Amino acid sequence: MAESSTGVATEWRHRGGMLAPVQAALAVEMPVALEYNGISHAVMLATPDDLEDFALGFSLSEGIIDRAGDLYGVEATHAAGGITLALDIAAGAFARLKERRRSLVGRTGCGICGTESLDQVLRPLAPLAAPLWRLAPAALERASTALPGAQALLQLTGATHGAAWCAPDGTIVQVREDVGRHNALDKLIGALVGAGVARDQGFVLITSRASVEMVQKSATAGISMLAAVSGPTTLAVQTADQLGVTLIGFARGARFSVYTHRNRVEPSDDHSPATDNGARPGLPDPPDGNSGA
Repeated sequence: MAESSTGVATEWRHRGGMLAPVQAALAVEMPVALEYNGISHAVMLATPDDLEDFALGFSLSEGIIDRAGDLYGVEATHAAGGITLALDIAAGAFARLKERRRSLVGRTGCGICGTESLDQVLRPLAPLAAPLWRLAPAALERASTALPGAQALLQLTGATHGAAWCAPDGTIVQVREDVGRHNALDKLIGALVGAGVARDQGFVLITSRASVEMVQKSATAGISMLAAVSGPTTLAVQTADQLGVTLIGFARGARFSVYTHRNRVEPSDDHSPATDNGARPGLPDPPDGNSGA
């Protein structure tokens, strides 16, 4: 039986100087173990929906498999302590996995916990080719404005991150959510690759900071444009520049910041000078439930 992605708890809300009980929806967070050809590889804390997308996206973005066809099947086993995903992968992919195997036990979608050496943190990846289109500021504004309303779990619980695939005009085509930001992106990657979507014809918008793992996952999936509602890290900017990923931060409404490959973003019709002075005044808070972490 499939697990629900929401639960219910009594919430005492403070309003007008009074505490009143209500039944509130909460996002489910539970251990999800991934086993490859019978060998345990990773345990993530995740929201238990879109698990086939998660299995495929994680396998691709972590470099365990090279293509969707290397994943032969996924079987989910539900138990009191969590969910085990048994993945059947190609022999060649499994042989590579055994060579660089690591034990990864992560908090809420941690991307590199348990990595055995520094060399494993930044996997060598080929730079992406430049896309044949340029992003218009209006398209990014359209996507960032629409994303909170497209997150059904966020609307119910206020506790999930989202990753959205957006068409070049900013139309949101696909959204995946999870309590973990890495998990949400993995689920989106799995959904896109599973459906055969051309990843050079759009961009990804995430409701978190842009860390190096998010850049690496995007590049591994052939996604050359990544926008985040919060800021990037130094290593994310360095890696995005090397891998040919256009990295955008603080994408909230009409305002955003471009960190790499800015020639892929069209000039705005609004030519008013920036007044940030190093700070970012006037930026709204992230959507409810998205801390930007």
